[in-house]
Amino acid sequence: MSEKQNSVVSIFNTHTEAEDAIRELQKSGFEMNKLSIVGKDYNTEESVAGYYNTGDRVKYWGKLGAFWGGLWGFLFGSAFFIIPGIGPVVVGGPLVALIVGALEGAAVVGGLSAVGAALFSIGIPKDSIVKYETSLKSNKFLLIAHGTIEEVEHARKILEATNATETTVHNG
Repeated sequence: MSEKQNSVVSIFNTHTEAEDAIRELQKSGFEMNKLSIVGKDYNTEESVAGYYNTGDRVKYWGKLGAFWGGLWGFLFGSAFFIIPGIGPVVVGGPLVALIVGALEGAAVVGGLSAVGAALFSIGIPKDSIVKYETSLKSNKFLLIAHGTIEEVEHARKILEATNATETTVHNG
């Protein structure tokens, strides 16, 4: 997934809204391995937070533990990052590998965070990335559906019927 591609990005105010949207996509037959989600981690409000990986399952405790734990069964890949300028974030889906690649290759692009560099690498324009990074800083959630033009259009129709505050298609 290191080349520009088609994607649709939705911004959600709450984890419940994002989770409902994921369920709607799943019910419609959208492939879960083509979804990524990014959200702030709230462990600073908890006295105990933990992460561990057992095979391809991640366990998480904290304020949104049930939310993240439920998603790991659906999504391909998961990680916790501390991103300068954004703070602690939890990421699930194909975007994980792109963020790791940005961090390992120091591929941070023109003032963008590692999350922003990963989004830029799949063809999302910088002005949209700045908006998405600002949303993350405001404790919102990004849900990204990747795929062919047809798959992205299918996801857009479903996401626009959810409680997303904004849904934007980006064609690679």
